[in-house]
Amino acid sequence: MADEDQIIKTVDENGNEVNFELFDIVEVDEQEYALLLPVEEEEGDEVVLMKLTKDGEEYLFETIDDDEEFEKVAAYVESMEDEDEDEE
Repeated sequence: MADEDQIIKTVDENGNEVNFELFDIVEVDEQEYALLLPVEEEEGDEVVLMKLTKDGEEYLFETIDDDEEFEKVAAYVESMEDEDEDEE
């Protein structure tokens, strides 16, 4: 059976429901982060980074409030993209 896309529903700062597709999960400094892509793509949309925490058996998606933490994760993701381009 083929893997189905995993859709994550979140609420933005204006209270609107937004759907994202789970693109990948990366680990930085023993913390997992989700890379999410908007389902309804609009020009200029980029990958959204969210921190993953576990609540029992469920994963919770949280915004990354710390600028330093966000920059570290973003740099890691960019380095992964650079490696992929080098392999091609």
